[in-house]
Amino acid sequence: MIPERCFIDMNKADNDVSGSSVGDSGRILPDPDAFGGINAIRVSWENDPVPDLAVLLADHPPFDALSERELDRLLARAEVVDVPSGAEIFNGFTTPADDLRVVLSGQVELWNTQGYAPEGPDETLGPGGVFGYSSLLTGSMNGPLAIAVGPVRICRIPGGTARSLFSAPSGAEFLAKQLAVPRRRSPSNAGHGTVDELIHSAPVVGDSAMTVQQAASMMTDRKQDHVVIPAGDGTFGVLTDADIRSRVVAAGRDPFTPAREVMTHPAVTVYQRTPASEALTEILEHGLSCVPVLDPAGQLRGVVGPSDFIAAPAGPSMSLRRLVDRARTVEDLKQQARRMPYLVDDLVRRGQPSYEVTTVLSLVNDAVVRRALELVLDRHPELDGSELTWLSLGSNARREPVLSSDIDSAVSFDDSVDDDRIALYRGAFRQVDDVLRGCGLAIDVNGAIASMPLFARTHSQWRAAAQQWLNAPLDDKGMIFTSLLLDGRPIWGDRGLTAVGEVFSDLRSHSGTLRLLLAETLTSKARLRSMRDVLARRGGTFDIKAHALAPLVNIARWAALSVESTELDTRSRLMAGAGSPMLTEDNATTLVEVFDVLQKLRITYQVAQHERGEKPTDVLSMRRLSPLDRSLVAQAVREIAGVQRRMANLSQYAPVGD
Repeated sequence: MIPERCFIDMNKADNDVSGSSVGDSGRILPDPDAFGGINAIRVSWENDPVPDLAVLLADHPPFDALSERELDRLLARAEVVDVPSGAEIFNGFTTPADDLRVVLSGQVELWNTQGYAPEGPDETLGPGGVFGYSSLLTGSMNGPLAIAVGPVRICRIPGGTARSLFSAPSGAEFLAKQLAVPRRRSPSNAGHGTVDELIHSAPVVGDSAMTVQQAASMMTDRKQDHVVIPAGDGTFGVLTDADIRSRVVAAGRDPFTPAREVMTHPAVTVYQRTPASEALTEILEHGLSCVPVLDPAGQLRGVVGPSDFIAAPAGPSMSLRRLVDRARTVEDLKQQARRMPYLVDDLVRRGQPSYEVTTVLSLVNDAVVRRALELVLDRHPELDGSELTWLSLGSNARREPVLSSDIDSAVSFDDSVDDDRIALYRGAFRQVDDVLRGCGLAIDVNGAIASMPLFARTHSQWRAAAQQWLNAPLDDKGMIFTSLLLDGRPIWGDRGLTAVGEVFSDLRSHSGTLRLLLAETLTSKARLRSMRDVLARRGGTFDIKAHALAPLVNIARWAALSVESTELDTRSRLMAGAGSPMLTEDNATTLVEVFDVLQKLRITYQVAQHERGEKPTDVLSMRRLSPLDRSLVAQAVREIAGVQRRMANLSQYAPVGD
């Protein structure tokens, strides 16, 4: 029988409280404010401090990074609670958390999915264990359910204090380390697929005539760190607390300076129904603290910032990405990067769409590559990272990597960099390759990597080579290079149009090259078994990349080129080319669905391989697939092959290019 909730007033000693682990007496009073519907005994420690509380917190993350002053400030607001055995401490599926909980003594069982399971809880926390942070940070009811195993003593930290704790680097590091949840049986939070679901309050809107001081006062009143200012032409400016500190206070400017002079304009914005992963991509790639969300008519509907993504599909990548960015040594970087398979595992178990999972993985891959490059260049003071633009190529550039994907790359140097310096850079890039391998990423020494001479050139050399490939695509592997670099995305240096992109932007006017690219696209046939498989009697396997996904990706790349689209990911390329002479809208829609099915099957298979300790591969054992999955593979291959045949027939008489 769980006792009624009660409050022990330590300043009164009218009645004895038997069975309490507190060891003092007090008057038992009903406690209407007991936390989260929990049956517990709350203890006020105002006049009787706990001598070991500070020591325990200081020994466990995320509190171990706090200064003595910060820890004292936290303890002044903390509250200690004794919970009887078997009591429900917190049910995050029914009530959002309003504070953070830390286990001081005893054990707490956590269920990360709603309802009990016969095989036991997902986690068991001992002293120093922290829970309730996800619900607290997001205001959502996504768990966990916490039950006391025997008598438990809990420390409660108010929400305001806890939120500031997690906005610090130590808090971000703590969140990232929680990615490898021991077990998660079913999706605990399948929502937050679009940015609309991350908006929790009305935006703070100013006007173009306001001063910086007025903007700061509005932020304070609304307890927000931003003001959105309509520019009057359909665009918006954003002024943040960080902007005021760096552009006004640090610069010694007058606080009565017009806000429009220091705001960021035009602000990066996203529209409602934008996938949460895309919005987070904008935030991370542009280093933003917030992004305004607009409706289809261009009206402001809300603002989202990094902390809003904690429970979103891409949220865990944000925390891991921060840890990667802050890695001080190569060994630290390797340790953080090797969490990526567990991140993918967690997202798959949550039931997130395949394109969300691959986008998240690409965000972290980019961060790992950039940090590896930074750490290596720090060892080489004779080299200057501002002289180069680093491009991600292949599936990672398209934001479609899986656990088996290679990390392909190329570098474009300033024209002032001579051949001798390029050779020095390439030596450093080989060290980057070694670091990335140590991070668990696949680097093909014979593939497209920046340490190879053909993939490290100056801007002028890239332009000349690209022009030559357009004029003579059959010479010097021109078709291969063109296909590779059409998927290029800068992740270091100049993020604008690259030297290669400048040349290929006019590809549609080279109808001969475009037709050859089409022929190359249709050469790689979608099929369940190749002739090599038949001769080798390998009927029990299927190369999902070579025999299905690669042909589909090639179709999408060519379709986008044919309509001069600059989209990179396969799904967007297919939709951009939908309705063109070579790709009907029905074909495009079908191929998007096929792509999603194949990618989901591919990722799920590789996660299972990782869990078994096997190296993730694109060669699937058909015996390991369910009958339904085998039929889906067969149908997917038929759909891709059917589109290829249609395109091959049309290419005989339909015009290609201008």
